[in-house]
Amino acid sequence: MDKIRKARVPILIIADIIFINLAFIFGFIVRFDFDIPKEYIVSYFKLVPIFIIIYIIFLYIFKMYRTLWSNASIDEFVKGLFACTIAGIITVGLNNILTDRLPNSIVILSSALIYLMVVGLRLSYRIYRRLAIYGSVKVKKASQRVLVIGAGACGHMVINEMYKNKQIHMRPVAIIDDDKNKLGKYLQGVKVVGDRNDIEKVVEDLNIDTIIIAISSTSAKNKKEIIEECQKTSAKIKIIPGVYEIMGGKISLSKMRDVDLKDLLGREEVELDKIGVSSYLEGKTVLVTGGGGSIGSELCRQIANFKPKKLLILDIYENSAYDIQNELIMNYKDLDLFTIIASVRDKKRIRKIFKEYNPDVVFHAAAHKHVPLMEDNSEEAIKNNVVGTLNVCEACDEFNVDKFVLISTDKAVNPTNIMGATKRLCEMIVQAMNKKSKTDYVAVRFGNVLGSNGSVIPLFKNQIKNGGPVTLTHKEIIRYFMLIPEAAQLVLQAGSYAKGGEIFVLDMGEPVKIYDLAKKLIRLSGFEPEKDIKIKVTGLRPGEKLYEELLMDGELTETENKKIFIGAPSDFEIQQLRCEIKELLFVAVNGDRESLKDRMKEVVPTYKEPEELNKKEVFESITG
Repeated sequence: MDKIRKARVPILIIADIIFINLAFIFGFIVRFDFDIPKEYIVSYFKLVPIFIIIYIIFLYIFKMYRTLWSNASIDEFVKGLFACTIAGIITVGLNNILTDRLPNSIVILSSALIYLMVVGLRLSYRIYRRLAIYGSVKVKKASQRVLVIGAGACGHMVINEMYKNKQIHMRPVAIIDDDKNKLGKYLQGVKVVGDRNDIEKVVEDLNIDTIIIAISSTSAKNKKEIIEECQKTSAKIKIIPGVYEIMGGKISLSKMRDVDLKDLLGREEVELDKIGVSSYLEGKTVLVTGGGGSIGSELCRQIANFKPKKLLILDIYENSAYDIQNELIMNYKDLDLFTIIASVRDKKRIRKIFKEYNPDVVFHAAAHKHVPLMEDNSEEAIKNNVVGTLNVCEACDEFNVDKFVLISTDKAVNPTNIMGATKRLCEMIVQAMNKKSKTDYVAVRFGNVLGSNGSVIPLFKNQIKNGGPVTLTHKEIIRYFMLIPEAAQLVLQAGSYAKGGEIFVLDMGEPVKIYDLAKKLIRLSGFEPEKDIKIKVTGLRPGEKLYEELLMDGELTETENKKIFIGAPSDFEIQQLRCEIKELLFVAVNGDRESLKDRMKEVVPTYKEPEELNKKEVFESITG
């Protein structure tokens, strides 16, 4: 193969020399109809070596001997035209200057013929390769019949790779595109047979095995709608990554992946105000508590992009802290990073850390978050979530931290469980501390993040892997979801808007019914819900709501970012809260669960029993 490649240039040069001679001979025949005067034959043999050299030089200058003609495009044909035109003009000029000359009509006609022959030879190689590829695709054994969604640049590259790569046992059968002007047209021999509304019918009629979504740039909402149409079929669904991977022709079927739930959420990419975020992170010492968790670790990744002076990862769980530490060391060579193993409930340890490192910005993500576990271990929820937050907030005040950002949750709104009530109390601490401190204290509230540790998605995936059943607590239960990177970026953005005392509320989009989520996840795993994998309803757990809210009573104020809002401010006194927290902790340690709930309702007036909010009329009024 290497010998053939090395011989390609000499072979092309020899072929071009033959074509140049043939072009002139044909010109003579057209001009003199085989009755060629002898003086012109003599002139021809004197001039043709010069003409050949001129043509070969310009064909070389325009890289006609370097192009991979199996992949040649219109550019190569334009270059050939320029090479032959310039060489033709020069040969005509020389023909009129030299003593021995040929009729100009022959030189001009030969120039056109040379272009057709030179480019025709190269085009014939591409045609041969394409016919060979088509033939090989048709004889492929056990080839998957593929429907390609998208007749644009991405679809073109995907089909081309299916033809060229013999290791990929895929055969493009048809194309779907919403552009009406493309309907009935062919892309590399594959017909555009309809739009998204025809997907189900096309899959059935053409016995499609696999659908490949090859749309380089479209909205997340549009992609979600297309995927939902594809899910109505029995075909496997694959997706090609976005436009950023197409730059420089990097798109490849090797990058193709399965459709996952983040595609079905339809969340648009966050437009981050990098200047605003950089203004309070660059060159600063930043501390992330709970830095090994799902949100905490993503915050660390995002913060590392803004060139902090030092990044401090604090976590009680050494394994997760170790993992994110190693990842950051590998990906950010210049990052000044230090990992601290400590508990936020240890006030003396927290003070010592703040005194030693003097952080400028603190993101507080350390918390117990599992609702059922915290119902059974309420003492730990209060120690870690409430006392831990108070410890970190007081250290921020004592050591003059610029900003403190609490990671809160939608479960803090009208909480029906101990975990949600403790997070609401954390928000109250933040707003109370802001009244007396130079530090800007804020909280950022959002719903569930897709795929976070211990969330419903990993649980469902594991249950599907084990053959089911997939368990959920109620068929009507709904939740808000967003992506982990999206949540982290919006937290950083909210921090740039912070003036102190705000509770920022993130736009979570449309609520998702968990039952529907379970069915989609089962289908994405290649199974049929209730047929291959059963869905089992187990009943609501203690403290669990059918729905979550992002707001309590009060109006929202818009920010510069359309996905971030500010809730109505509240007025709390830190000294009073300290006393109430001390009493609450005493009851948690010494009292029973009902006594703790009663005391928590006094401290957090919005704390209610789940039965109050799970009533059908209340549920319907909230969810519509």
